[in-house]
Amino acid sequence: MILHELLQVGKVSVLSLAQRLNVSPATIRRDLGELEQRGLLRRSHGGAEPVQPPLYEPFRHISSFHEQERERSAEKRRIGLVASELVSDGEILAIGAGTTATQVARSVCLHKGITVLTNAVNVAMELSHRDDLKVIVTGGFLSGDWFALVGPAAIESVGEIFVDKVFIGVDGIHVEHGITTNYPDQATIHRAMMRQARKKIVVADHRKIGAIGTALIAPVNDVDILITDEGVSDEAIAPFIAIGIDVQRA
Repeated sequence: MILHELLQVGKVSVLSLAQRLNVSPATIRRDLGELEQRGLLRRSHGGAEPVQPPLYEPFRHISSFHEQERERSAEKRRIGLVASELVSDGEILAIGAGTTATQVARSVCLHKGITVLTNAVNVAMELSHRDDLKVIVTGGFLSGDWFALVGPAAIESVGEIFVDKVFIGVDGIHVEHGITTNYPDQATIHRAMMRQARKKIVVADHRKIGAIGTALIAPVNDVDILITDEGVSDEAIAPFIAIGIDVQRA
């Protein structure tokens, strides 16, 4: 419950957790200490914050990744938590690159015994301290400041593994023009991940609904589930529901 609350709101306090869980502040402090020792959070004055991977520090002031991550961060956290509810212990997952997909990775690690295949260096680093799950990183070359591995080697390695579910972040999802990105090299690796998955899940905040990026990932009919946020209108998601996509609001 502490980790779920941390993922949902971004930070937690000892007093609010004690009231919510009906336990003493001393109990909460002890639990926070144990979770910190396991690398699942970082203690702060009066509470706790998410662990900030050292990987990001050299890019703190220059990476557009962090600018995108700060945009609609609450919506992305909720999308990640809804995505986590679709995962079962022991499953094999593929998680693509991007800020919303990164939040999915942070949330699904609440499960035990999962295996995560990813082409995102930052996702691999964020999960690397968890000895109760397995991380598989594709090969490939690094694409810009989005921490994404792309190219023939990445595609080849993805083709060797079948996964239960894939989570793909997009720049647009349109009922006629499909799911798209503004990064053609990432479109290819994400398409390869979708081919290997039993269930294909798109994670996108409401700004992406009806938008069209420059490179096609896959036709919209390939999508099983779309997770978006409460800011999306009924009118915007109606075409997707009409063709059988399970649309979930976070």
